[in-house]
Amino acid sequence: MKIYTYTKCSTCRKATKWLNEQSIDFEEIPIRETPPSVNELRQMLDHVGDLKKLFNTSGMDYRALGMKDKLPTLSTEEALELLASNGNLIKRPFLIDSDKGTTGFKEDVWEALLK
Repeated sequence: MKIYTYTKCSTCRKATKWLNEQSIDFEEIPIRETPPSVNELRQMLDHVGDLKKLFNTSGMDYRALGMKDKLPTLSTEEALELLASNGNLIKRPFLIDSDKGTTGFKEDVWEALLK
């Protein structure tokens, strides 16, 4: 299981703390330096069902790039390529395994997904 995080993100820290408390093994990857691949993003899209749920809509890069208006005009492939090239645009934490995944951290959602 991989979790993509940003060290200054308090939600990411809560998520990794929760995983540790549950004794769940994971590989932590810095999302800005090593964003998820297009294949991982495609896999996550299958899990979350909505392209917008992959985006950090409250992030500065999202606003600076005008993604609110731009996103509806992009093809899925274009959006995934953009995300893979800019980890700041991706909703975090980004938790992915071979058969499951989610973005953001809500303890009840993670517990249902991982237990």
